[in-house]
This record gives sequence, structure tokens and C-alpha cells, in this order.
Amino acid sequence: MSGDRPNLVVVTADDLAIWAVGCYGNAEIRTPHIDALARGGTRFTEFYCTSPVCSPSRASLLTGRIPSAHGVHDWIRGGNGHDEPGIGYLDGLTSYPRLLADAGYTCGISGKWHLGDSPVPQQGYQHWFVHPSGGGRYHDAVMYRDGRRVDTEGYLTDVITDDATGFLRARAGDGSPFLLNVNYTAPHSPWVDQHPPDLVDSYADCAFESCPQETRHPWIEQHPIELDNTEQNADPARGPVTVRDHLQGYFAAVTALDQGVGRIVAELRALGLEERTLLLVTSDNGFNCGHHGIWGKGNATFPQNMYDSSVKVPMIASMPGRVPVGEVDAMLSGYDLLPTLLEVARLAERMPSGLPGHSFAAELTGRPAGADRPVVVYDEFGPTRMIRTRNTKYVHRYPYGPHELYDLVRDPDERINLLADERVLDRGEPDRRARAAELRTLLERWFDRYADPRRDGRVQAVTGRGQLRPVGRPGEEAFHPFEARKQLDAAYRDPPP
Repeated sequence: MSGDRPNLVVVTADDLAIWAVGCYGNAEIRTPHIDALARGGTRFTEFYCTSPVCSPSRASLLTGRIPSAHGVHDWIRGGNGHDEPGIGYLDGLTSYPRLLADAGYTCGISGKWHLGDSPVPQQGYQHWFVHPSGGGRYHDAVMYRDGRRVDTEGYLTDVITDDATGFLRARAGDGSPFLLNVNYTAPHSPWVDQHPPDLVDSYADCAFESCPQETRHPWIEQHPIELDNTEQNADPARGPVTVRDHLQGYFAAVTALDQGVGRIVAELRALGLEERTLLLVTSDNGFNCGHHGIWGKGNATFPQNMYDSSVKVPMIASMPGRVPVGEVDAMLSGYDLLPTLLEVARLAERMPSGLPGHSFAAELTGRPAGADRPVVVYDEFGPTRMIRTRNTKYVHRYPYGPHELYDLVRDPDERINLLADERVLDRGEPDRRARAAELRTLLERWFDRYADPRRDGRVQAVTGRGQLRPVGRPGEEAFHPFEARKQLDAAYRDPPP
């Protein structure tokens, strides 16, 4: 992109699946503002998170490093700093906000941080308005503004949007470029009795054909409706919560988030900033609302899963007059974001060494991608790792498996694990064991290149129940153990006064 360095606004949703956005083919859900951005900009169809759970994925988006390099392998349960000592999980690591701030950008964050020590501004942000943990009830939430606790009033998605648009107004007359991360907690649970009633009621007659309630997956311990009302942050006086209640809440949360995006776009336009600002809309990970018999993402099962519905995310780019109208099917990952933003900001020379990602700035300007563009993406969640090409997916679980191999051409919904099912999809298919061995070799070579041995997920006891402290501390468990019954982290309930 030529000319002055552009402003950057990155909107990151929480648990927004690619199937849950209208412009990606869902006719049941209403996301008119995001859809409009896609119609007027570039929609990426093959974008993947680096880990199908929030904190590791967000750390990778910011640093460009994989979890086995930055050391965040599960959602942050310990060290959030709200009612306990804070831990800065990204201390000592370089992020794109830090690099942009060092180059003269004014950097702000509104919403979810969830990478430790939430009260304390970090990584070059001059504007800091963040949630104390990873999420929770959507009304009258506690937030932290520049180190001070703030007791907000109203619906959290609106509170985050209010802060984000306030940041934009404050920067409108400033000559320096800015970065704004708008990190919604939506549409993460809780879903029942949390979202605007008019939006919830608007889905009362929805058939929810986009959310098939499949047979319960054998690896899930608990279905959301098996939690009592208090555990779901629902009104204890209401009747039993149903699957339909959850679906209406999830869809309402997505539509409310979309309204927030619409307000941000309208503010940019009103301030005359729209054509000078690259706006990206994405999500930290995917989500299953009954798909594969799962409610949740990668940590909804144990072993952790790597279904496309868990790892594939939306990515939409808009900058009128600069970003072309179209669709890009390049295989991209969250670890590609940092190189892209640095190139867009004309700071490619500040790229940290040893990163796995490649810039997709060419696709943002309609130029052909470089010849070195990878045709595979990689993913990890503790000792579970994935390599995915356009046609095949291989999932390896250290040390004992089970491993998975899917033919994504003949089996795009990942129903038949070719390493466990002897059904023949095509008499001319290549030897599946040989193909699995070939992909495992590529996977292990890639992770050996980019992983830090001190933080390697292969040897981490990641349960999906949360990370308590940084990995590698002798004599200390870094991850929360399994419970007899899955419990919500206290941080996801009402905070103490």
C-alpha cells in the first residue's frame, strides 16, 4: 500500500465460527455489517487459527509465534491479575503492537486481553481498556482502564464498542497513525439470559439448520445443558435451559457483535478515516454448536480436537480504494498476521527473525502472492498437532494417539478417519499409511524448526482446563488438572466487589 502509513483496526471476535457469518454461507444468522465489508472488500476463505482455544491463538496473532514458541498453550486461568498476582505471559516477547508503537503508531486495545496481568498496560498500548479475564457475564462487567478498575454499566459488547469509537474520535485530529484492537468477548458463552432480548427473540422461529445436533461425540465429558442454571450464568428461577436457548443466545451474541462492527465502520466514515484505515475482522478460533456432536472448540473434547469447525475462522479485510473487492483462497494462518501488518505499515524491516508466517499484504492489494507462499497450515493444542493441505488433514497426538487422517475432497466434513476406518473412499486412493507418514514427517520438521524446546507443546500436560503459570518452572504444574465434573473458572462468574 502506497502513501502515508495507514491506520489499522483489527476486530477479533471470541468463538466466532466461520459457519456463523452470513457472507460465509449461513442464511439463518444476521450479520449485515460484516457481510457488507465482505462485499466491498476481500473475504478470505481458508484462514485458520494457530490453536483452537483463545489465549494461545491470541498470543500467536500478536507475536507471530506458535504456542510452542511463545509458551501459552491453554486459556489463561492463573495470573490474570484481577484478584491474584498478575503474570505477564508475553513478557520478553515482541508483538506487532509493540513494534508499531516503537515506530510512532498510537496503539489502543478495547475488550479482551486474556494474556495475563490484565490491570497493567502492556506491549506498547497507550490506550488500555480490557476485561479482567477471558469473559463472563455480559452486563455491568468489571473492566480495567489504564491500570484502574472500572465498574461499567450496560451490555458488554456495547461497552467495548463505545470505548473503541471513543478512541477513534480521540485520534481523528491526530497526525500520527494508529492501531486499534477491538477484542469482543462475544459470542463466547454465557448465552442464556445475557444478550439483548429483542435479538434473542428474533431467532425464536429459526430452524437452526446450520447447527445440526449430532450424536454426542465420545470424547466430550459434558454437554452445556448438563450444567445447572447458576453454572451457565442463567436466571436460577427460569426453567431448565435447552439447546435451543443456547442457540438463540449464540446467534443473538453474533448479531450484537455485528452491530458493534457496524458502529465502528460508521464512526470511521463519519470521521473521514475509512479510506485511510485497514479494517480486519476475524476470530480467535472456531466453534461447534452441535457439529460433530460437540459444543465448544478444541478443548470441548479430550483428546483435543482439530476439526475444521474448531480451527477455521473468518477473515475479512476492508479499505475502500485500496483493498480490492474479491475472494482469496490462499491457505493462511493467524501466524501470518504480524508479517502482514508490518508490511502494510511499511515496517517489514522490523520483522523479528525466526517467525513461521508469511505476509498476505499482496492479497490485500490485488497483487499475486509470492512463489514462497505455503500451501499448508499447521495448528497445535498442547500435544495435539495438525497439518492441513487443501485436500488432506493429518492430526498427530503425542505420545500415543489416536491419530487422524482425512480426505477433505471426498470427506469434507471429516467423518471418516482413514487411520481407524477401513472403508474405501476411492479404489485408486494412495496408501493411507504412507500418506500419514509423509504428513507426519512434514509436521515434525516444521515444528522442530519453529518450536522453542523449553516451551514445546509435545511435552506439556495440557488438559483444556486452563493454564496456571508459564511453562518450564521446575516443580510447578503449569496446567489445571482435570476435574471430576467440568467446572467454570471463577473468573467467568460475577467478580467480587
